[in-house]
Amino acid sequence: MTNFVESDERRDLRTAVYQLGSKYGESYFYAAASRGAKTTELWQDAAAAGYLGVSIPEEYGGGGGDIGDLAAVVEELATAGCPLLLLVVSPAIVGTIIAKSGTGEQKRRWLPGLATGAARYAFAITEPDAGSNAHQIVTRARRDGADWVLTGRKTYISGIDEASHVLVVARMEDARTGKLKPALFMVPTDAPGFVHQPIETGLVSPEKQFSLFFDDVRLPADALVGREDAGLDQLFAGLNPERIMAASQATGTARWALRKAVDYAKQREVWGAPIGTHQAIAHPLAQIHVEIEAARLLTQKAAALDAAGDLLAAGEAANMAKYAAGEVACKAVDQAIQTHGGNGLAVEYGLVQALANVRLSRIAPVSREMALNFITQFSLKLPRSY
Repeated sequence: MTNFVESDERRDLRTAVYQLGSKYGESYFYAAASRGAKTTELWQDAAAAGYLGVSIPEEYGGGGGDIGDLAAVVEELATAGCPLLLLVVSPAIVGTIIAKSGTGEQKRRWLPGLATGAARYAFAITEPDAGSNAHQIVTRARRDGADWVLTGRKTYISGIDEASHVLVVARMEDARTGKLKPALFMVPTDAPGFVHQPIETGLVSPEKQFSLFFDDVRLPADALVGREDAGLDQLFAGLNPERIMAASQATGTARWALRKAVDYAKQREVWGAPIGTHQAIAHPLAQIHVEIEAARLLTQKAAALDAAGDLLAAGEAANMAKYAAGEVACKAVDQAIQTHGGNGLAVEYGLVQALANVRLSRIAPVSREMALNFITQFSLKLPRSY
């Protein structure tokens, strides 16, 4: 039987994280973004409270929880107006992959810093010419004695300026078949031959986007995460949490926007009554509330399946959750602006800044079209279209 009630511990975690995030809120978040600063104070406070490492194994200084606990942290911070993108990338993707696939030495080296907040890692899979087709990745790793040499490019990679290492998805030659297979490498961001350049975007966020260039970057043998023959298995171990985190951040943003719209609809009076008494205002907000709760349930289901080790079912639920959450997040911000009328475009209300940011939830980390492709193929068993 499916349990639709989160544990008391999870609900207490949500309450505590939301309270912390509310001490900062969107005014702090957007002020940092506008002056080119980072959300360092919030990051440090969240780390000190144990929230950043909630899903890191206890033996490496973490809370020993599962991906659902970290998803709750991501969602509640976004609900408070502080959608920390690097939280999606660093502990969720990189931390999960290292915890599941790394050697004992790699876990001891890279996980404790995630738990304390001292370390931040980026994740690089997207390439300029590959787009959504990860099978066309051309960043390549070749052996040179005991070392690896990495060559290639990546684009739209978040938080490189904050990270000490980036987990790079590359391809290397299979010694048995000669075919190229995926492999993951932890690359220091100060490694010789590694260059990153900022990409100018319309996003109002402390985390920036970068293009990466690897020009014969030499790496030690233990930069390879896990086994040479693990391939797609350990990559997918990180992609499911990536989608779950993206869905959590999107639903949190939707909840934030809905709360602002509802509060305004209660207070703003026209013709002697709050505008929330009018169904043209109230019904769209009610519909968004329903869609948010549906997306949250899908996200919680995906997290539970991932924690149970059912990665295929978790992948299906995670893609559905990411699609549903991205759609309702965009809808919620748009409707919140509409509810505010002209004030929705005023910077002081904090909504117009979210327009570009929330639109990203329909594009990354997987586009809505690719999520639907996954569902048509694996859920509906329709013929593959690509």
